[in-house]
This record gives sequence, C-alpha cells and structure tokens, in this order.
Amino acid sequence: MDYRTAGVDIRAGEQAVEGIRDLVRSTYNANVMGDLGSFGGLYSFPHNSYSEPILVASTDGVGTKLRVAIKANRYDTIGQDLVNHCVNDILVQGAMPLFFLDYIGLGSLEPQMIKQIVSGMAKACTENGCALIGGEMAEMPGIYHKGDFDLVGTIVGAVDKQNLLPGSRIQKGDILIGIPSDGLHTNGYSLARRIVFEHLGLGVEDHVASLDSNVADLLLKVHRSYLPQLKPLLKDPRLHGLAHITGGGFLDNIPRVLPDRLTRPISISAPSSCRRSSAGSPASAALKSARCCEPSIAASA
Repeated sequence: MDYRTAGVDIRAGEQAVEGIRDLVRSTYNANVMGDLGSFGGLYSFPHNSYSEPILVASTDGVGTKLRVAIKANRYDTIGQDLVNHCVNDILVQGAMPLFFLDYIGLGSLEPQMIKQIVSGMAKACTENGCALIGGEMAEMPGIYHKGDFDLVGTIVGAVDKQNLLPGSRIQKGDILIGIPSDGLHTNGYSLARRIVFEHLGLGVEDHVASLDSNVADLLLKVHRSYLPQLKPLLKDPRLHGLAHITGGGFLDNIPRVLPDRLTRPISISAPSSCRRSSAGSPASAALKSARCCEPSIAASA
C-alpha cells in the first residue's frame, strides 16, 4: 500500500511543479524574494512608494464557471478569471496589487491541465503588475471526484490611507457610471448553465450564428481587469467610490460602498442597445444579454 494506490500521485505533483516553474517566475519583480517550492512566499514591501500604506487583501474563487471549462476541456482562461476578479475586488478600495497566491484542489492531478490554469494566472498577474509568489496543489480523491477541481486565489495589495476608497465623499446627486463587462465575469454561472445547457439544450461547441461564436467562447469570456482603465483615476478627487458588480448585481453590491445616510433608490437607465429586445433565437437573446448588458464596475463621481 502506498500513496499512488490510495489515489495520490506524488510524481504527477512533481511534474506539475516543474511544468509551471518558468510561468511563475515570469511574474516575479524586484520585490520577490526566494523561489517556487519554499514553505512561504517572500515579498519585500516597497515602503518608499507609500506615505501611510494600508494593506488590502481579498480571497475569491471562479465558482461554477469551472463546470463550463470542464465541459469544454479548456483551462487557459479560468486562471485569468481568478486573478482579474481578485484585482478588481481590491481595486474598488483604491488598492494596487502586490502579490497573489492560488489554491487548486483536485480529484486527480493532471500536470498539463495545471500548466494551462497557471499559464492564465501568470498572464493576468503580468498584465496587472502582480507577482505570483506561491500556491498549493492538493490532490484529494476522497473530496473531489475525478475530473473535478476547485480554484481559489488570494491577493494582497496596498493603498495610501489618504487614497482609500470609498472614503466619505459619496453624496446625493453623484453620477453613477457603469463600465460594460466582456461577459458574465465569474458569477451567476449556476443560473447561466441552467438556462444555456438545460433550458435551451445547447452544448459548448454549438454555434450561435447571430453572435458569430460558440457557446464555450461566450461563456468562457475572461473576467476582465478594470485596473488599466481606472488606475489613472484612483487619485482623482472627482472619483468618490467604486463597486465591483459581481454576484448579486446592483442591489447587493452598490450598497456595500454607500454611506448609511444615503438610503434613497438609485435611478438607473440602461443604454439603448441593451434596452432593445435582442433579435434572433432565445439562445442569441440570452447570450447577448450575458455579453453586453452587465455593467461591471460602478463609479460614483
């Protein structure tokens, strides 16, 4: 009796680590100390860049969007989803990302799948100026079924106290601006999968002619990072607050940044392109709504 007969392949784990080593190193910057394989990731805080730094941390997962990736046997986008989601969560508090750590729990460890997932994380970390300094791969056949896995990440960033959002400037009469998303982000996929796969009876490779794309491409659209668009505005006094619109939509997320004194309803007018009924099949209507009518970052200015 050994680990392998118990369902844990230590050799596969070693191969997976070697397969991602260069990808992880590609995200390193001058503040990273140590290397992949240490018991803890080391990061030298750039204190000279801040006058009164506040660390901002967030942990999140990809959710049941993973089921779409599994159906499509495509794993190169979900790592980007994870990093970008976490970047956005600390961005709305004014923070810039410093470093990232991931957790992958699996029923059966497949090195090539791990490499695809981490390649996406490395890509997004590089694009956001964030170092991937560590993580965990846990093969647990007694917890996850073969082919199933979970993907979770933790990000740490920093902001000067004077630039922390939302602050106290949000007030009656502020204009709420929605930045359109590229897709469904990483939330709402339990409902989306029920509609697309069960109600509409579509498969991941089915082509939606009116959108000139297949279902997998539409549902696996990368959860974009809004850092490039919003970074120039983070110190602008006209920016009063930000909200990351994910699970729960407007009703659950916008109130998280509003001061208690603001209790009146918000007047929301959708763009005319989203108010129009989507022409074509029910599949086209459902996927078009998913693609273009979900505002993702709400900015109070």
